[in-house]
Amino acid sequence: MNNQDFTTTFEVNAPASAVFDAVTNVRGWWSENIEGATNQQGSRFTYHYQDVHRATMKIAELIPGKRMVWHVEDNYFKFTRDETEWTGTHIIFELSEQDGSTRLKFTHQGLVPAYECFQICHDAWTHYIQSSLKDLITKGKGSPTPAEEKESQQSTDQATETSDNKSICHRLLIGVPVEKVFAAVTTQEGLAGWWTPDTTAKAEAGSILKFEFGPDYHKEMQVLELRAYSRVKWLCIKAFEEWIGTTITFEIEPHAKGAILIFRHSGWKAYTNEFASCSYAWALFLGSLKSLCERGAGTPYPAIG
Repeated sequence: MNNQDFTTTFEVNAPASAVFDAVTNVRGWWSENIEGATNQQGSRFTYHYQDVHRATMKIAELIPGKRMVWHVEDNYFKFTRDETEWTGTHIIFELSEQDGSTRLKFTHQGLVPAYECFQICHDAWTHYIQSSLKDLITKGKGSPTPAEEKESQQSTDQATETSDNKSICHRLLIGVPVEKVFAAVTTQEGLAGWWTPDTTAKAEAGSILKFEFGPDYHKEMQVLELRAYSRVKWLCIKAFEEWIGTTITFEIEPHAKGAILIFRHSGWKAYTNEFASCSYAWALFLGSLKSLCERGAGTPYPAIG
């Protein structure tokens, strides 16, 4: 029977010592929400992602430049029936160097297709190993989950929902990890792939996003909130008159089959014809977003418009 453990491999033009240093810099490629030493045999460190995922790892084996093994002593998932999936599994990094290049093999031993979390963990590990860790080695900077904000602020959308203003709401399951959905609604490449190709965007709070829909019409949004992998909020500052002053919110939640996206376009003053048309258009564009994330190609304007 074939080994069903999740594994992925890459090769880089770097010595094994440099690759190993990057691997042990777990905050530099996986998550900044880690406490404890990540480069000492026998040490333990804890990982958490909001209230969704927590784990305690023991570094069971560490051979500099060659091999490191984490033993998952404890694990909690919010989104699986068995909240302890991962507990008792091993995460293995194996390095081999030849002619100045190093091959890294990553294996999550025990993460198998029978696990409810398998597909989402498969995709998330692929992102963190093949993109973030590889970038840390080759470019000097990975893309770990940023440190979570200490303060807990109440969503202004809740206030909007209890006022006389109206909201367009959609909820959909997207079969990819939250990291990929977040990139699709924050980066220029992502937004251009599902809304309009003529997009100017920077994933920074306070920045102004510009969306062109042909030569005679464009929209501008100010980024009010940018909470990594979980929440994005825009304020519309230029568009049709009924849009100006409204807010658009993307909330992303992990799910065993990918991510749940909750979309709100809030602050409408009345149920007008434009409100109805916009609700329908958003449904189509969110389908385009789902297609981009799952299949690699959306149907942005002018295919939808």
